[in-house]
Amino acid sequence: MLSARLSIDPGTSIGVVPRRLFGTFVEHMGRSVYEGIYEPTHPDARPDGFRADVLALVQELGATTVRYPGGNFVSGYRWEDGVGPRESRPVRLDAAWHSVETNQVGLHEFADWAREARLELMYAVNLGTRGIAEAADVLEYANHPAGTALAERRRANGAEEPFGIRLWCLGNEVDGPWQIGHKTADEYGRLAAETARLMKFVDPGVELVAAGSSNAEMPTFGEWERTVLRHTIGLVDHISLHAYYEESDGDAASFLASGTALDRYIEQVAAIIDEAGAGPESEHPVGISVDEWNVWYQRRWNEIDKPVVMNGAWPEHPRLIEDAYSVTDAVVVGSLLVSLLRHGDRVTMANLAQLVNVIAPIRSEPGGPAWRQSTFFPFQRAAALAHGRVVTPVVEVPSIRTAVHGEAPLVDAVATVRDDGGIVLFVTNRSLDQEVALEVALGDVVGGAGSAGRASALQLVSAETLCTPPGGDRHTVNDAGAQPVGMTDLRGVSLDGALLTATLPALSWSVVVLAPSGALNSEEQLDV
Repeated sequence: MLSARLSIDPGTSIGVVPRRLFGTFVEHMGRSVYEGIYEPTHPDARPDGFRADVLALVQELGATTVRYPGGNFVSGYRWEDGVGPRESRPVRLDAAWHSVETNQVGLHEFADWAREARLELMYAVNLGTRGIAEAADVLEYANHPAGTALAERRRANGAEEPFGIRLWCLGNEVDGPWQIGHKTADEYGRLAAETARLMKFVDPGVELVAAGSSNAEMPTFGEWERTVLRHTIGLVDHISLHAYYEESDGDAASFLASGTALDRYIEQVAAIIDEAGAGPESEHPVGISVDEWNVWYQRRWNEIDKPVVMNGAWPEHPRLIEDAYSVTDAVVVGSLLVSLLRHGDRVTMANLAQLVNVIAPIRSEPGGPAWRQSTFFPFQRAAALAHGRVVTPVVEVPSIRTAVHGEAPLVDAVATVRDDGGIVLFVTNRSLDQEVALEVALGDVVGGAGSAGRASALQLVSAETLCTPPGGDRHTVNDAGAQPVGMTDLRGVSLDGALLTATLPALSWSVVVLAPSGALNSEEQLDV
């Protein structure tokens, strides 16, 4: 059996877990909104038209923020279309996804739903077909208390109190030639700066996200960030990056090492921010918003989904990129969460894209059930359990060779340490076919002369893993009929003084929870 050893040293703590790291994304695309969160004719529909069963799963997922309404969709969106009486709202062509948009869900409905789902709203403005004035208008409509034409319009439309939206995205993927209103870095940087300046005049309390690169393979990556930051330093609070990964040509080893690519991507953007003088120690620091990330089979989009809409027809909420996620996909999502946590000193926000149906942890069928995809489970556990300080373990592990990423560690891990000394360890085994005997040295967790004694006072609260289910393989998925993939007990776990041992299944993502002896049970103590 392969073996790996970790040592948790508080000296490697990079700071407190950013709670916005566990955000998500809802775009007016495919069946994300319509037949996803909103389906008035469904048996579980509430009076407001939103599905109660989907809402319950969203609340269980435990996400903290939600980006809305796009995505590519926002670059052609008129925000005014989604307010006012529903019967008076215009039906529009959505050129981004070549679909018909009915505008039956807009700012009011979504803000109310997000509040009930316990999600902080992150609103994106259209800097594709529109610009500075429209961005300021929707901000005033949403956030100004009363007394102006726009604020009074909001109140007349049923929202007496402001929505109080703090997070605003300045456009979406403007570097991409596929984007409505695609711009050069200078064109976008100037527009973003002027939009940011006016928005902060209207509401000085907003946090603004400039659009960074759509992916690390963009030919403009790096220079795009440098140029945009030259225009926007002192005006924006975050710059975005988007990252999607897929298994190509059966190269599972490279796919499972996707976290190493995300590590490099984040570190490159952080270095550019530092070069621009906007690092953590600057007067106007700029954080990194990974406001779209996930596993997305883009080849499937090109071969199957794109022909559905790019055929001259204009369907209403067609099925688009409804990827069915496997065990392998879930382990990769778990490993990407490890990468995000490891960079919690620079990544201020992150949004799993998307929430329901469209490359999502939650799936639903019209008039039928809703269920948890395999990727639901690592996200839910990380969102529930990652509290306190982020600690990067010192690792002694074998490497695996990948065609795309070179050498990658066989086992990847991160830990969080709570103020009471409780520890949560998140760990990935990237081997497709071999278990790993894991040892974790806990003696230095609390530091000081009494560290070993205090570490030995820890108790094992829970140990779970996501791996191939009995009778399945790495391609096993959850669907409307059966959900075989989920968290199960991690076997071979023991805690002997300051040494934790466990057996990591092949192709697995695991979480181990330790709490001080005498602490409350896991549900009470750790908000599971």
